[in-house]
Amino acid sequence: MYSEEEYLLLSGIQHFVFCRRQWALIHIEQQWEENLRTADGRILHRNVHDSGFHEKRRDTVIARAMAVSSSRLGLSGECDVVEFRQSADGVPVFGLDGTYSVTPVEYKRGEPKQDESDVMQLTAQAMCLEEMLCCEIPQGYLFYGETRRRLKVEFDEALRQRTEAVIEEMHMLYSRSHTPKAKRTRACNACSLKEICLPALAGRKTASAYLKEMLGEEA
Repeated sequence: MYSEEEYLLLSGIQHFVFCRRQWALIHIEQQWEENLRTADGRILHRNVHDSGFHEKRRDTVIARAMAVSSSRLGLSGECDVVEFRQSADGVPVFGLDGTYSVTPVEYKRGEPKQDESDVMQLTAQAMCLEEMLCCEIPQGYLFYGETRRRLKVEFDEALRQRTEAVIEEMHMLYSRSHTPKAKRTRACNACSLKEICLPALAGRKTASAYLKEMLGEEA
């Protein structure tokens, strides 16, 4: 169990899986730069997030910007949308009559990614909700702004274990205040932090190595 002072931002999972250095620059060093992609994503989430807004559609209650946390995982954050659908096999929910199944929905700009950054973020949201509501959540959805479609994500045991391993690594790096070195990839071109990260310098000699080489030549 983690104390609240040790909680990491749940949203950081997406950054971490995409690039560990990007995550460290944002969440450890508190550095940030915005570009067109991040601005587009921020606007999408602003339109979704209204924590005072609850909508009911037939047998489903839709909650937006729901705060979640987990002392077991050491995470806290918000779910874009959580759908509570009336179900005889569901769980009671404070403020609602009856029992409900629980389904998290995460909104993303663009289209589905090749990596598991979005999938793991959604999985962590589900695990937080399970701990808070004492329930089991078998699946959730990712909604992408470019395709305008939902992508179903099943939270099987293998995915849960991979997600927990990532969260443990995040805690380890954060406790050490360690920012990994840059590893230049094609994804660096679209990263809002490339002017801070300077991935183009990755692999070049360090200042100490350069000085040693120069001093050695002079000797």
